[in-house]
Amino acid sequence: MVIGVMGQPIVVTEKPSARPGVLRFELNRVLTGMGHERYTRGEEITGHRPPDELARRLFEHGGVDGVHIYGNVVTVVVARGHSGAGIKEIIESLYIYYREGVTPAIV
Repeated sequence: MVIGVMGQPIVVTEKPSARPGVLRFELNRVLTGMGHERYTRGEEITGHRPPDELARRLFEHGGVDGVHIYGNVVTVVVARGHSGAGIKEIIESLYIYYREGVTPAIV
């Protein structure tokens, strides 16, 4: 449970993957509709849609080589020597806008 924030947390369930180093997450929100979105480390992400923002956050976290998003499934390729620690939490907080200690912008 996320306390002291505005927005809606995403419910994320990590599912097993047959490939080592590949993490698969199922969400209670659809991020891409029927389109596949693929992102690789080092590639510029210019879009501003939810899947673009999620990919940016995952790469900023570090230890991620690739992200694939289709509908409500996010697949993350973890860089060699890294774990998936913290990735689920990044996905869960995609729609959390205001965090404790951060002053919200007034538009």
